[in-house]
Amino acid sequence: MERVRIGIVGCGGIANGKHLPALKQLSDRVELVAFCDLIEERAARAKAGYGTPDAKVTVDYHELLEDKTIDCIYVLTPNNMHSVISIDAMESGKHVMCEKPMAKTYAEAKAMLECSRRTGRLLNIGYQNRYRDELLYLKQMTEAGELGEVYYAKAHAIRRRAVPTWGIFLDAEAQGGGPLIDIGTHALDMTLWCMDNYKPRMAVGSVYRKLADQTEQGNAWGNWDPKKYTVEDSAFGTVIMENGATVVVESSWALNTVNVLEANTSLCGTLAGADTYMGKLRVNGVKNNKQYVFQPNFAASGAAFFAGETNDPNVKEQLTFLDAVTKGTPLTVLPEQAVVVSQILEAIYISGRTGKPYYFGEENK
Repeated sequence: MERVRIGIVGCGGIANGKHLPALKQLSDRVELVAFCDLIEERAARAKAGYGTPDAKVTVDYHELLEDKTIDCIYVLTPNNMHSVISIDAMESGKHVMCEKPMAKTYAEAKAMLECSRRTGRLLNIGYQNRYRDELLYLKQMTEAGELGEVYYAKAHAIRRRAVPTWGIFLDAEAQGGGPLIDIGTHALDMTLWCMDNYKPRMAVGSVYRKLADQTEQGNAWGNWDPKKYTVEDSAFGTVIMENGATVVVESSWALNTVNVLEANTSLCGTLAGADTYMGKLRVNGVKNNKQYVFQPNFAASGAAFFAGETNDPNVKEQLTFLDAVTKGTPLTVLPEQAVVVSQILEAIYISGRTGKPYYFGEENK
């Protein structure tokens, strides 16, 4: 099989912390042939660590799009550039892996979806938590109807004091928001995917910037600069779906709580409930008139190792995308799903800003 030729746009934290190390494990499947970053030295370092000897280094992503030998573009930039670069890449004939969230705004996400449909190019969004063992197992359970009707769920993205102080995380203009759009997006995606429910009716949100100006910070990554902290430090939303189901979204980078839980979901159904607490799946219900809690053991991987399989969600994400490109197999993260995540996040922000419920459908009038 010929290797997929990949160009990287954005060589910062998410590239070096997630995508590039995962792709390095798949060197028999890929060639990283171009690196673009506004800081040229950063692109050069990425090439040195992960690229082919003759890989291009540039500060202009259009140079990658003009290269007809490149199959896929990875968009690993701040949120405000996701849409424009992804659309330009698909228009040029490239498939796209775009890091989460899909876009800074719902309108930008819709434009990306429309472009993917029109051009026939693949568009994958980087929600790697879907590939975790416990979430795949939970998804199988919900698809089989083992939880019954899931009518209440919570998307957990709570940090106590873990505000990212590097890059542009605190910049509202570049990112579109703080913890809700950064880590809340993962928890919401996981929850909607397991519920298989992408039809929101209304949302009510509360968005807070209460701790950002404090000097006693106790932050995991050192003190932040309050003057540069232009996003929320916590945000919460309640979403009512068209079928009456309720989804609660909770997110924070800084919150006075000891109940810390990030990238997790809780589902309550008519037959059973489940949660992914601390990376361990717990299923609860009643059997033989007694309450039970069931916890699968994912450490017993059987013969998977010998089959060459991996339990690394980041690598699974890459494999799924590469198989879709080379074999035409389905994507796990559909852009039609990711666009609804962006729609709900924006609705929570709007409700928090206006103090009013947000009714879906009004944005299309």
